[in-house]
Amino acid sequence: MAEIYKTTSFIVESHERPFVSRTDGGHIRIKVKDKSIIDRTRLSPKQAIKLMRLTIIIGDALKRGMRQQGVPVVKVNYQDMGNWAFKQGEQPYLHIHVFGRSETATTQIFPEAVYLPDRSTGFYDNFEPLSKGDIQTIKKLINASFESQTFSDSTWRLE
Repeated sequence: MAEIYKTTSFIVESHERPFVSRTDGGHIRIKVKDKSIIDRTRLSPKQAIKLMRLTIIIGDALKRGMRQQGVPVVKVNYQDMGNWAFKQGEQPYLHIHVFGRSETATTQIFPEAVYLPDRSTGFYDNFEPLSKGDIQTIKKLINASFESQTFSDSTWRLE
């Protein structure tokens, strides 16, 4: 996983084995640092607000960044999951998958729902993760958002 951004509570990373190939729109994961938080119901109110703000920023940066990289993302999907942890007898932890949806997708075709079969099927074997250029572009957009008044702590009443 390539780290894109982190806060006191969350890590944003490019998924190295994506569920949506970069050419179909890309895949980013936002995960909680405290793995005892198994789902959003366990977040404090302040953590929940920070996560909502972060998902908005990441989704926007993915959409705009991939467009700048030549991938015509028209929509972003967000999914809370963690079901597959149960297959390994593990405890899930809160993480949000952020999927870019490109109008030119060839596998995860928009506007259909993202197809998520088990990894053992080989469905994802040829999917490309975000490139270094994609990640660099997305990081710049994230940083700019956090520096803006729209996403400031005061605007979001986090001070």
